[in-house]
Amino acid sequence: MAALYPALEPYNSFMMPRGLHEIYVEEAGNPKGQPVVFVHGGPGGGTDPGQRRFFDPQKWRIILFDQRGCGRSTPFGELTQNTTWDLVADMEEIREQLKISKWHVFGGSWGSTLSLTYAINHADRVFSLVLRGIFLVRRSEINWFYQQGASYFYPAEWQDYLALIPKAERGDLLLAYHRRLTSADQAIVKQAAIAWSRWEGATSKLRQNNSMIANFSDDHFAYAFARIENHYFINKAFFNEDNYLLNNINKIKHIPGYIIQGRYDMPCPPISAYDLHKAWPKAEFIIVEEAGHSASEPGITSALVDATNQLVAKL
Repeated sequence: MAALYPALEPYNSFMMPRGLHEIYVEEAGNPKGQPVVFVHGGPGGGTDPGQRRFFDPQKWRIILFDQRGCGRSTPFGELTQNTTWDLVADMEEIREQLKISKWHVFGGSWGSTLSLTYAINHADRVFSLVLRGIFLVRRSEINWFYQQGASYFYPAEWQDYLALIPKAERGDLLLAYHRRLTSADQAIVKQAAIAWSRWEGATSKLRQNNSMIANFSDDHFAYAFARIENHYFINKAFFNEDNYLLNNINKIKHIPGYIIQGRYDMPCPPISAYDLHKAWPKAEFIIVEEAGHSASEPGITSALVDATNQLVAKL
């Protein structure tokens, strides 16, 4: 199995002003290598140093950035001027500021959503796509994880997620959480954010991981993660149609790529990856058995590193 590359530090980092927001951007690896932008999940998850390690640092110019309102970007947890289209524009600004004419795009979970959206709108700027844990932000996907579906597999954890919401409001849990995550009462926001985030942390690996649950339950992380996720999902990712990504997939059918999916992914079940594969046959479709959602699942980690190695070898 392919392993992550050794830890490395960025050789460049800066804050990029974008209206109300400032976006954290960093570069690592080889300044003359193949440029690849890492698109993190959530939305609202932020980056971490381990995400540099999917790429051979001798061959890749590795670009990471924290999306609006999370990680080291500021203001933290801010929802104003925070839409999918703002993030696409931020990616273009990063590319232009770094004087990159064309790059590879690598993203998982919500990162797959944003990567696809960027590529559909800037296909001439994308060499390839490496996508993991496919999320198309269709209503059926939101309902599966936040209303009914995944709840059948994690009933005890689901009860913790439900406990905050009175029975009268449980017909639309997305809306019920939205009320609390945007409350003027910060105690209510904190309680809702931890419950929302903990649900995802408890369901993201094939075998529950207490460290992951603790990280997702951290009140600082949960504040931005839960507020931004809920903000995007209640606004249908700011798409003008439920199946926006697949309805526009023809714009990237010529772009090579990888679709890497855990067989037992709860937050983003494999039907979305399969639907994307059927619509985009040029991409290699890899189902990782004995894996859930997280990029840190051994089989998924290995498949992602294999994909970046294969790409750079071809180039």
